Amino acid sequence: MRRLSRTVLSLIWLAAGPAAAEAPAVAGAWIRATPPGARTAAAYLTLAGSGTADRLLGAATPAARAVEIHASVVENGVARMERLPELAVPAGATVLLEPGAVHLMLIDLAAPLAPGAKVELSLRFATAGTVEVEVPVLDARMDPHAH
Repeated sequence: MRRLSRTVLSLIWLAAGPAAAEAPAVAGAWIRATPPGARTAAAYLTLAGSGTADRLLGAATPAARAVEIHASVVENGVARMERLPELAVPAGATVLLEPGAVHLMLIDLAAPLAPGAKVELSLRFATAGTVEVEVPVLDARMDPHAH
């Protein structure tokens, strides 16, 4: 009986392990407003890694058919976007998703995104699971990272 109790407790502890992982903190999230007819938008944010390394595997929102992790790259003087399968969030590190660099691309928008609107965004992490974020839509001229 004692062995069975230990086994059951061990299984419960193992099952709770991934759920107990602390999610990376999300800060400074914003989405660039879109002009009428635009089919895509970019989302930016800062991820602060917890005590456990994690990976951003993807995201979803009711505002778009798909969300992809993209990196802006320049090759031979030509700028383009490259889809990333995931994004590492090292333990204790800060990862910036910002204009001209890594960002989330919202694809096939359901409607234009106007300044002042808010978009529900679900971030899916390998270890921490899903993190829900409410993201404000800002006019491009109000870029909080501009200097």
